[in-house]
Amino acid sequence: MLAQMTASGLQIIFTIDEVDFIQNLVFYIENAYRIPDYGIWERGDKCNHGLPELNASSIGMAKAALEAINELDLFGARGGAASVIHCKSDKIAQCAAILHSMLPRESTSKEIDAGLLGIISFPGFACDDESLCSITRTQIIDKLQGRYGCCRFLRDGYKTVKEAEAGSPFCYMSDDGKTMIKDPTRLYYEPAELKVFENIECEWPLFWCYLILDGIFRGNKEQVDEYSEALDEIMVRLDDGTRVVPEFYYVPADKVDLEYKNPHSQDRLPGGKTQPMWTNSLHILSSLLREGFIAPGEVDPLNRRIATEPKPDLVVQVCLLAEDVEIVHRMAEHGIEVEHISAVEPIRVYHARVLSYLNSRLGVNDKMGLSGNVSSDHGLLSTSKLYTLHGHTMAFVPQFLDQHQFYLALDNDLLADICKSDLAYLRYNWRELGRPTITVTITSNMIDHGGFLQPAMLNVINKMKNGYINGVQVTLGKMSEFINTSCIKKLSFLETTTAGQRVDISDITSYLHSILSPAGPKSFLPAVKQVFSEESFSLPATEAPSKIEKEQKRKRRSSVHGIISRTRSIDVDNLSQGMLADLEFNFKEYALHKEMETSQNLEGPLSPRHEKKPTPLGVPQRKISGSFHLLTDMAGSSGGIASMTKTPSWVEDKELIGMYKDVEIEDLLKQLTEVTSLRDQADIVHYLYAVKGLEWDTKIGGKTGVTVKYLIEELYYKSAQFKVWSLVRHTAGILGKQVEQLAHALTDLLVRQKQVSVGLPPEPREKTITAPLPPREITKIIREACGDDKSSAVLTQEILVYLAMFIRTEPKLFHEMLRLRVGLIIQVMTTELARTINCPAGEAYEHLMTLSPYELKDLLYHILSSKEFGVSPTQSSHHKSSNASALMERQLSIVSHRKSKVFGVDELQQQVSGLSSRGSSKPGSRATSRRMTLSEVILDDENADDYEDRAGQWLRRRRLDGALNRAPSDFYTKVWKVLERCQGLSIDGHLLSQNLTREMTPHEFKFALRVESVLNLIPQPEYRQLMVEALMVLSLVVENDWLKNLGGTIRVDRLVIDANEIFLVDQGLCEGDATLCCTSKEPNFYRPYPLRCGGIAGVCLHFYDSARAVVTAPWRI
Repeated sequence: MLAQMTASGLQIIFTIDEVDFIQNLVFYIENAYRIPDYGIWERGDKCNHGLPELNASSIGMAKAALEAINELDLFGARGGAASVIHCKSDKIAQCAAILHSMLPRESTSKEIDAGLLGIISFPGFACDDESLCSITRTQIIDKLQGRYGCCRFLRDGYKTVKEAEAGSPFCYMSDDGKTMIKDPTRLYYEPAELKVFENIECEWPLFWCYLILDGIFRGNKEQVDEYSEALDEIMVRLDDGTRVVPEFYYVPADKVDLEYKNPHSQDRLPGGKTQPMWTNSLHILSSLLREGFIAPGEVDPLNRRIATEPKPDLVVQVCLLAEDVEIVHRMAEHGIEVEHISAVEPIRVYHARVLSYLNSRLGVNDKMGLSGNVSSDHGLLSTSKLYTLHGHTMAFVPQFLDQHQFYLALDNDLLADICKSDLAYLRYNWRELGRPTITVTITSNMIDHGGFLQPAMLNVINKMKNGYINGVQVTLGKMSEFINTSCIKKLSFLETTTAGQRVDISDITSYLHSILSPAGPKSFLPAVKQVFSEESFSLPATEAPSKIEKEQKRKRRSSVHGIISRTRSIDVDNLSQGMLADLEFNFKEYALHKEMETSQNLEGPLSPRHEKKPTPLGVPQRKISGSFHLLTDMAGSSGGIASMTKTPSWVEDKELIGMYKDVEIEDLLKQLTEVTSLRDQADIVHYLYAVKGLEWDTKIGGKTGVTVKYLIEELYYKSAQFKVWSLVRHTAGILGKQVEQLAHALTDLLVRQKQVSVGLPPEPREKTITAPLPPREITKIIREACGDDKSSAVLTQEILVYLAMFIRTEPKLFHEMLRLRVGLIIQVMTTELARTINCPAGEAYEHLMTLSPYELKDLLYHILSSKEFGVSPTQSSHHKSSNASALMERQLSIVSHRKSKVFGVDELQQQVSGLSSRGSSKPGSRATSRRMTLSEVILDDENADDYEDRAGQWLRRRRLDGALNRAPSDFYTKVWKVLERCQGLSIDGHLLSQNLTREMTPHEFKFALRVESVLNLIPQPEYRQLMVEALMVLSLVVENDWLKNLGGTIRVDRLVIDANEIFLVDQGLCEGDATLCCTSKEPNFYRPYPLRCGGIAGVCLHFYDSARAVVTAPWRI
């Protein structure tokens, strides 16, 4: 309102102190998208317990305020540079993204709220998506509208007779549930009381006034006439004859029961204030607009009402600059014209951090104790503008190109991918006058040793030259050509004489000298000639060493060789090396095994002494060693992705000390000055770290101060130079490095209503984060969850950053995913990699650690999108010499795979159905249980290949969906309806009570979180997914109305166990695959436990791998 009134010609602000106060208020409001509050009704959670929530109405109003006041001179025509208010475009875009992700929902406890009308229309006009505005408006009318107006939200007890009975502002229900008892000391509702207010909520004419104004601004005359007539009928006349709109209408006490039975059937009485200012002011305003006494432009001089109008196509300007002249010549060889960074004078190019430094002076007022802008974050929208200061024009390089940040900026493939994503981001979020201009600096890091530009960046630049990239129109040119069409902002607040605000160009130069640190620490280790040891790669030697020297070096090299790999852990299940392969066994081996089993003439049930023999699936029982840094499996499962087992590739640092206790430190230090293998150097330094600690002085070269920490820092920079990503992650973990945007990335996930957990289940080891936290607290939680595995801690940070990137650009990937469990995601990535390259899980984890940041992000994308992928060996283009293989880490490349022999989870149902139809040609046959004979296998190789490809795919699908916490569409609403018809649902021993339906509505996000919290107590993803499927089957009973009442508490896990038993009986009758492990025709068959097949929670592995059932007829529980 301040902005609208100022724009209309009124002067409300008169002093600079007032301007600074408003500017600091803007800095506070900018973070509204992440700050819970009490909402438009100042109640917070609808139980009125004083719990703040993230409210869409608050975020929308904050966004509207920021857009309205941005670049506005509070002194009007008499103002100047010092009285202009500045807002960050990136903060406005963030508010818009969160608002769009929440609508039409208001908050966690309110699935819809009539207060949102002020956000999608007058006075906020905060939503620029017409379809989303329409959905929100429709839901408000359908769910909240009555005969006298709209209720504020569902089960709103405010001013109802059930709340105010006996003259008390708050009452409570008696034990018999029939009467309300006065309790003047209680200012809140009990959760189960909210059901009492259903269908008797007070109806507020206020919202019809909003709908009239909405129709006027949208030009919808029918809507205006409809609600004007309805409002006229419910107005009341005062004693002086004045007709006014009452505050609300309530159901009288004697008609409550009738209203319960037939909603909206009873006449209501006016209540509250006789002349509520809010309601009647909107009524008067709507009447003036409707009668034409004032125009919409007079009420909205900033023209915010046109926010939903289509925007013209955006053209993004890209300027390429080279950091040195050599790069200019190299780029010319590619046919790409670039300028040297000094050739764009008088335009100056700076890092994004300089822009943060300049804006830190904004709003500073020592007299009032105002600190000004304390945020150092400046996103792409801010750096895509040009700025002027003291007559100089300045351009800023985006933050993602800052080479002094985390190691992610050193991966050119990732930079290229981020560049493409950022162009799409600009397309949907640019709202400024003029075109955005992105300044890209081509650095030596992007040029390989052969003098060629990295392929990924070259591909992106070539697409820019063609004019389009990912649907975004791009123009490539010189900076001087873009001056007239760019968006240029004045940093005029830095040109004032106010103390503490004025900045000159010399101040910027001084700041640059203070922040630009050297590229890396001084080197005390030998120059790296190879990544791996001489046993793997070698370079031509100038002089052949003697046999004695070779032997000495061999002994020194092997003394602690491979020590780093032993410090890594990935908690995959004990059958991960072969669980999926177990189901893809060769048919010939299967048939031969059955023949051998028959020839042995086994009598009676299997006894425990047989359990040590190889299982029928060909996989011997593996011993489960003691648990490492996680709790033991609460369910006592023998396998599964979350069983707490120590892998052979991981030991604690104290065990490392014992393993290498005979190694002499002096010998290691001498060896450290000789070895030229980066891996060997890293192994030695890590051993020194494990034994002596970070601050131990090695005194290498006779110099003091060369601590272990210093050497690890040197290794970090060396490994980053040679793109040895596994070592980069390991050293970054030891040094405690963190992604600069970690807190920002986590916030992006949380404010989009996603919970985040790190570490592996079960709790308390798995840490759940539900609210934004400072960076230090986040890294502390990650370290606690990952234990001694430094690499996993850094990998967790990476995954969080990539998840945030995806949720910003492709939010559909996270549909029906309420909690992102990073630990399980890493496990799934490892097992999928192991399955793809057919290697043990420990080895797959090592491969995962060697993936470049871009390849890791690409693998994560394939997992989230359920797209099939393949793996191919890749060789970094960083080296083109004949000895390049010696200076690189062997890496894998993730590639999309669409071959017919590779089956993604999105194709499983069709493929399994096809397999079943081929196997059920005979009448009465059971396709899913039928066992193929040896002759069929030999004669039908094509079918054998198909079965091998398909076997294990349903298990894989359940694992993926369970690890990603992905639920079917409307799953939580269906669970609510099931819960309404029974006394409760018991899921693996954890109860969901029917009382939840009395507190929460079907589409309430709070209910979904409650269900999710119970499901997440199951540590095994595939077992969790069976619970989800069982609940979906239960929902069919309710949807088809087969039973009116489902009885008492339903044990969902018992349903799964019973279904497994029915499956095993069926398998025994048909001699299916489960007869190899969990069932038999023999009446006295003894089922061993743990199950031979590796099934979890007593459920056969083949049941996990069976297709989902389709229920088409009524059945009994």
